[in-house]
Amino acid sequence: MKSNLKEIVRPSSDIAARVDAIDWAQATGDLDAQGCTVLKGLLSPEQCGELAGLYSDDRNFRSRVVMGRHGFGRGEYKYFCYPLPDLIAGLRPALYTRLCGVANRWNEAMGIDTRYPESHEAFLKRCHEAGQVRPTPLLLQYGAGDYNCLHQDLYGEHVFPLQVAILLSEPGRDFSGGEFVLTEQRPRMQSRPEVVPLAQGDAVAFAVHHRPVQGTRGFYRVNLRHGVSRLRSGHRHTVGVIFHDAK
Repeated sequence: MKSNLKEIVRPSSDIAARVDAIDWAQATGDLDAQGCTVLKGLLSPEQCGELAGLYSDDRNFRSRVVMGRHGFGRGEYKYFCYPLPDLIAGLRPALYTRLCGVANRWNEAMGIDTRYPESHEAFLKRCHEAGQVRPTPLLLQYGAGDYNCLHQDLYGEHVFPLQVAILLSEPGRDFSGGEFVLTEQRPRMQSRPEVVPLAQGDAVAFAVHHRPVQGTRGFYRVNLRHGVSRLRSGHRHTVGVIFHDAK
């Protein structure tokens, strides 16, 4: 498959302003302490509705996955195709720019040699040169009784260590249940759960695979997985913004 770097767009002024308005000092501190952080009000209700409304039009997507067929849970999701919708195409580089410093610092602490360039376009070029050319941003749809098993979004050799999920539906109005869940496994310890409450338009940035934790003898790696608890009623849409592309 051919690389789509020519189709990458720059963030709109609205998206750039929304990303800039986040308290990134607080967000960075939360990521270091917990492996996740809430980015409040990243999208407006209108933008949430715009993205959720794309689900019914298959022309926006390269593939559809029914979770129950693969043991992933219940519900379904679709991977966007290139060119990405403008909102997603703008969010990806804007968020990447804010997160790449954390990613580089984490890798240094964990003794991992990989470093990430300042621009998302340069990172995607690295992915595409390695044959990872399929876009990974996705739109997820859940109904009553649906859930997403704990997992990690690893799609090839090149993995950016953070990703972002944005809740497009309104808890209490559109659905109940369906909380975003993280688990963290530290060496020789039981798993630690983290439930992340989100409102419509809020996003959660979190570790894809590993993150560093300070111990008495320096940093060590902990392993993280994420998922969604069972929806008790209604319908829930979420966008996943993953920064590396897939083979």
